[in-house]
Amino acid sequence: MKKSILIIAIIGLAMNFSFAQKFLCRDGHVWFFGTTPMENIEAHNKQASSIINTETGEIVVSVLMKSFEFEKALMQEHFNENYVESDKFPKGKFNGKITNLNEIDFSKPGSYTAQVKGVLNIHGVDKEYEIPVEMRVDGETINAQGKFATSAEDFKIEIPSVVRDKIAKQIDVNLNMSFSPYKK
Repeated sequence: MKKSILIIAIIGLAMNFSFAQKFLCRDGHVWFFGTTPMENIEAHNKQASSIINTETGEIVVSVLMKSFEFEKALMQEHFNENYVESDKFPKGKFNGKITNLNEIDFSKPGSYTAQVKGVLNIHGVDKEYEIPVEMRVDGETINAQGKFATSAEDFKIEIPSVVRDKIAKQIDVNLNMSFSPYKK
């Protein structure tokens, strides 16, 4: 009887491990910041979804553009209506892959720098990025933090000349996500 329970427990752990190559984040924090002499612009989104396949290194991140929150309501309105056109292009999406997967041991606690290469789609435009992402493996949790620079111009977002000096040419995009094993 004890032997049967032990075998069932081992099979259960093995099945759980087989699903554990996929890790999910449902409430990731993505924010951007741009500065000019006229004004700083910052917006936060704490509803980013992401999945990592630790076996293949594939990563997908999806963000609803209307979920970015600005300090000033007027900035948020202009961002959604005039710049990223959130009704027409509701999501920002990144599809990428860890290019140095052989240097990361997701089964062993520790900190690793993942080189993530992929395509970011915003405003209907694709742009390729290579982003260093710090990954901290802690038991069944993977915490990921990264930062990269981009611009509105990269995504063909037109900025009217009357406000062009108020909007930074370079925008720093940050991410902070906590992943847990995906269980069916």
